[in-house]
Amino acid sequence: MLDKASLAAAFATLTRRIRLPQTNVVLASASPRRRELLCLLFDEFRVVPSEFDESDVPLELGPAEHVVHSSLMKARDVAAKHPESLVIAADTVVVVDGTILGKPIDAEDAARMLRLLGGRVHQVYTGVSVAANGIERSGFECTDVTFRELDDDIIARYIATGEPMDKAGAYAIQGKGSVLIKGISGCYFNVVGLPIYLLSRLLEEFDIRPLEDC
Repeated sequence: MLDKASLAAAFATLTRRIRLPQTNVVLASASPRRRELLCLLFDEFRVVPSEFDESDVPLELGPAEHVVHSSLMKARDVAAKHPESLVIAADTVVVVDGTILGKPIDAEDAARMLRLLGGRVHQVYTGVSVAANGIERSGFECTDVTFRELDDDIIARYIATGEPMDKAGAYAIQGKGSVLIKGISGCYFNVVGLPIYLLSRLLEEFDIRPLEDC
């Protein structure tokens, strides 16, 4: 049984907050969309893409658990190499009828995904993890997205732009894919790939509040 001193030390470890200079912030993602969104919160940060393989996420996990697990593994991977930094990582998937759609492997796969999404409501999940000094915080956001009806011609024309190929669900809401979308319910930034409100709340756990420095 733990004594009072041990319990107090354990509680302090769980609740302690840390303050790091903005130059010690690292984005564990090569995504240009996430980089642009993080610029809304920080003037300076480094980009160090994680080497975690997203295909290693256990198949039995649901979408929320999937993105949280993946983002946490990415954060841990980069934090182990940059222990002096605060690391931010994220993972996004599209879900329709309980099926998780990641990034298409080729044009045919992109067309398959877009046919699934056409004329329907689907969900976009993004998991976000922040790690620093051995402390980790994670969460997820979910947004409903409604697509217009899609015929083979518009699918082919959209794929020909090349935009779908590195996007979860084979579309980009902030790009040409915006013409495919009738509406959303929830966080727009989540669909882009980095839910700003969720991230700001996680950063508060590390005593980082970007607006205080404005």
